[in-house]
Amino acid sequence: MPLRHDPADHATTDRTFQVDLRGLVDLLSHHLYSSPRVYLRELLQNAVDALTARQSLAPAGPADAFGIRLFADGSVVRVEDDGVGLTEADVHTFLATIGRSSKRAERIAEQRADFIGQFGIGLLSCFLVADEIHVVSRSARTPDAPAVEWRGRGDGSYTVRTLPASARPRPGTTVTLTPRADAGEWTRPAQVHALARHFGSLLRHPVTFDDGTGGPGGLGAPVNPDPAPWARTHPTPGARSRALAAYGEEVFGFTPLDTIELDLPAVGLKGIACVLPEAVPAGRRHGHRVHVKGMLLSEQAEEILPDWAFFVRCVVDAESLRPTASRESLYEDDTLAAVRDALAERLRAWIARAAASDPELLGRFLQVHHLAVKSLAVHDDEIMRMLLPWLPFETTDGHATLDEFARTHRTVLVTSSVEEFRQVAAIASAAGLGVVNGGYTYDRELVHRLPEIRPEVSVADLDPATLTAHLDPVDRETELAAAAYLAQARDALAVFDCDVALRTFQPASAPALLLDSREARHERTRSQLAREQQGGVWGDILGALRQEAPRAQLILNQLNPLVRTAVTIGEPELARTSAEALYGQAAMLSRRPLRPAESSLINRSFLDLLAHALRKDS
Repeated sequence: MPLRHDPADHATTDRTFQVDLRGLVDLLSHHLYSSPRVYLRELLQNAVDALTARQSLAPAGPADAFGIRLFADGSVVRVEDDGVGLTEADVHTFLATIGRSSKRAERIAEQRADFIGQFGIGLLSCFLVADEIHVVSRSARTPDAPAVEWRGRGDGSYTVRTLPASARPRPGTTVTLTPRADAGEWTRPAQVHALARHFGSLLRHPVTFDDGTGGPGGLGAPVNPDPAPWARTHPTPGARSRALAAYGEEVFGFTPLDTIELDLPAVGLKGIACVLPEAVPAGRRHGHRVHVKGMLLSEQAEEILPDWAFFVRCVVDAESLRPTASRESLYEDDTLAAVRDALAERLRAWIARAAASDPELLGRFLQVHHLAVKSLAVHDDEIMRMLLPWLPFETTDGHATLDEFARTHRTVLVTSSVEEFRQVAAIASAAGLGVVNGGYTYDRELVHRLPEIRPEVSVADLDPATLTAHLDPVDRETELAAAAYLAQARDALAVFDCDVALRTFQPASAPALLLDSREARHERTRSQLAREQQGGVWGDILGALRQEAPRAQLILNQLNPLVRTAVTIGEPELARTSAEALYGQAAMLSRRPLRPAESSLINRSFLDLLAHALRKDS
C-alpha cells in the first residue's frame, strides 16, 4: 500500500535562536575574557572606534579635536565620547542584535583597518559587572537626527526610544553602567582610573577621568597626558635613550641593560626592546606588552618574538596586527610572522652594532646572556662568525673565550658531556691538553665550528685513547712488579667492564682516573641486554646491532704514594678491596650518577678496609 504524503508534512517555519543572555555572558567571563576588568577596555575601544569613524567624516580636523570622558563615583560608571554616534535605525541594527557590529556598516567597512575591534560582542562584556547597560547616542552623519536611548538588561530584554535633541546636544555616545554589588572590585573610582591608565595610556585621543569629587585626581584628570615615549622629541640621542630606558623600567620594573628602538613602518609598529639585566633559564619565554592602535592588547604576548630572543622584553604599539576574538592576544597570520622575523632582525642588528662599536656593552651582555647568543649563533652564521670568538666556555684553562683559548691551544679537544670534562679536566690541564667542556647546550656544536673563523685551529672530540696517549707509561720493571696487583684489580672490576692500567700523570695527588663515557656505558648496557635476551627475538635484533662494547679504564697514578703502596699488596682479598676502593673514589670524583652496584661497592670496600685496619691494630 503506497504511503500517503500530507503537504503539511513539508511545511517549514523560519524561527530564530532563543539566546540565553545570562548563559552567554557566563561563557564570555569563563572562556573568552580573562577578567571582568576587560569591560572598561571594551568601552574605551568602542569609543576610540567611534572617534575614528567621526574623523573619517571630517578628516581635515585635528586628531585631538574629540575625546573620551570617564566618570566613576562608586554608584555609576560612565564613558562618553564625541564619536560618530548612532541613529535609531543603527541602534536597532547594531545594539539589539548579538554578534553584529557597527563596524560592518557599508560606509565603515572600507576603512575597517582603522578600527581596533573586529567583533561585535564587546558591549556584552559590560554585563560582567552590571545588570543593565544604558546608552544615549546622537549620530554625526545626520545633522538633525534626534538622540536615541537604548537600555539593555541581563535577562535579554531591551527598550529603545527617541529623546529630544537637548538630551544630547552634540553628536557622540554615552554608556552608563550601574554596577552590581559584587562588582565593586572593578568599578570603584580608583580602580576605574587605574584600568583606564592601564589599557589606554598610549591612546591617540585625549581621555580624561572624573570621580565626582572635584579633587586633583578627579575632575578632568588626564588618563594619557603624554604621547608614547618613542613619539616624543628629545634634545639629544642620549636624552632619548635615557627616556626610553626610564619608560622600560616603569613598565617592566627593572633597569634595562640597554634599550633597542623598534620601528617597522610597513605595519605601523613602534616600540622598544629592553635587554634584561639578569640571565634567564634557556627557553623561558617572557611575555611582551603589545598595544594595537594605542590600546593595550596583552602583557603576555609571547608570539611577537622568536624563542631565542628570551633576553629581552618588548613594549610595542602596532597598526596592522590582528587581535583574536578576546582581544587579549594576537592572531597568528602572515603579518604576525613577518613582524616576528623583522623584530628578530632588529635584535641581530643591535648585537652586531655592539660587537662593532661598543665592546664594553657587548661584554656585559655576553656575560649575562651568552646562552641566548649561543642558541642564536647555532642557526645564524653571521652572528656565529661575529661573536663565537667572544663567547665564554668552560675549559681546562678556566672560563675563557674561544679567542683566548685558541691563542695557547692550536688543537682544541671537546668533550661530549659535562661529566666527561670533570673526569679529565685536572689531568688534561696538567698534561698541557686544551679541552673545552662541550656538555652544555650548544657548546659542542659551536666549538666544532671554530676553524671556520680560526683556520689555524683544529678541533676534535676527546676520546679516552687521546688522553691515555698523553699519560706517561711506567718503566718495564715497575710494570712487571705491579702485574700481579693489576691482574687482581682487573678481575675485581670485571663486573663493571673496566680495564686497569698503570701510568704516571700530574697532579700526583690524584690516585686514579676513571675514563668512562656515557656512550660507552650505553653500549655496554645494550650488549648486556643482548646477552640476557640471547636466543629470543630481541636477542637477534640487539645482536645484529651490537658492536664491540668499549670498556671503561681505571688509570692508576704511579706518582701517587697510595697507589705505589697498593700495587705491592700481597694479600689477594686486600688487593681486590683496595682496587674496588680506588674505582669507587674515581667514580665519585667524576661526579656522574652512580649505579646501584657502584654505590654498593663503595660501601663494601670502605667497611672491608676499616675492618682490615682494626684487625691489624688489634
